[in-house]
Amino acid sequence: MTTSRNVRADGTDAMDGTAPARSDATDGDAPARSGAADDSAPARSDATDGTAPAARPGADVVCLGESMVTFMPTRPGRLADVPSFERGIGGAESNVACALARTGHRTRWISRVGADAFGDHLRAAVAACGVDVSHVQRDPDRPTGVYFRTAGERATGTQTEAGEAEVAYYRAGSAASAMSPELLDADALRDTRVLHLTGITAALSDSCLDVLRTLTAPSPGRPLVSFDVNYRVGLWRDRTVRGPEILLDLARSCDLVFVGEDEAAAAWDLHGPDALRAALPEPAVLVVKQGADGATVYAHRPDGTDTVTTAPALAVDVVAPVGAGDAFAAGFLSATLRDLPVFERIRHGHLMAAASLTVPGDLGTPPSRDLADRLARLDPAAWGRLRLGPGWTTDGDPPADRGGGTTGHGLHNPRVEVRTR
Repeated sequence: MTTSRNVRADGTDAMDGTAPARSDATDGDAPARSGAADDSAPARSDATDGTAPAARPGADVVCLGESMVTFMPTRPGRLADVPSFERGIGGAESNVACALARTGHRTRWISRVGADAFGDHLRAAVAACGVDVSHVQRDPDRPTGVYFRTAGERATGTQTEAGEAEVAYYRAGSAASAMSPELLDADALRDTRVLHLTGITAALSDSCLDVLRTLTAPSPGRPLVSFDVNYRVGLWRDRTVRGPEILLDLARSCDLVFVGEDEAAAAWDLHGPDALRAALPEPAVLVVKQGADGATVYAHRPDGTDTVTTAPALAVDVVAPVGAGDAFAAGFLSATLRDLPVFERIRHGHLMAAASLTVPGDLGTPPSRDLADRLARLDPAAWGRLRLGPGWTTDGDPPADRGGGTTGHGLHNPRVEVRTR
């Protein structure tokens, strides 16, 4: 087993990758909060040897990856039949940066865009969310990527499925695909508490794969590296390399890994959280997203065993599923930066995902921190009675209590499980 870093709210490291000590809940009750300080607290200053405290990193989270201008149909139908589109932005890493910035964290997005109008729009739109875009490079010779999509979910497998999004990418030869270790500012990438990456970047080009291999390699002073597998079979079809094996190797080098059960089945023929943990024992924290069934998190203990924490998803009136995975990662990372217990980290991921699911684009309006904290601490019965619909984060009213004891996903036993492997 490798030892990996975890971040606490005061900037120190928790080498076991787990949440602060708490009682292990086995009766379905959410564990009590640890009383961790807010993430805006300064670096620790309790040194007794007369030395100054370590400088606070310039960012809470740095996200590296391609963002594109996205065009969404103004009415349902095939791309061939839709006469007009609305412009937005889309990119897994910039989605995470924007969501975190809008919840009060200091974030930086690092990428490359063309020296064109779409590049202007991307930088301005991401910056408008409060993200530092000063390290986004402009390429005078390559364009900004664009894509067109319908409202369904992106494919993860090799077969066409009902409800799947129709997506047309125009990103080959884009400015972002030319990212390389030599072109990026190493100081800007390391001056952070968390560096967030995804497998999408690895699929863009050989030089982008070199970037991810460089950033995930063990090195002194490396920040906590968060990695969302984000397997997109279409992005790997034109590559001579084997995408699934590359993604597995990259994930094994990271500290915090997000992976969906569906993409794990498609990429690695692995089924179920325990099979995934067996294949990925190295990350200090492994988050397995299980769709309507919620999420399961494995976290290393100092003795080499894992805590295993599960929490059910919410009932949500879905407008569009695109962007929910990125939003979940942002919610989980936000709670991790605040040193909340693992159970609450999962619930914050679900809440942020619900904000994305209830809007047509990639970026939903996150709930206020106060609202998210209150909902994340609900008892299982109250959590199971929630149903979240469009506008739930902005209308000022509490989410509807449906009066029943189960979620819309049919979960009858919403409990937290913490066991020793």
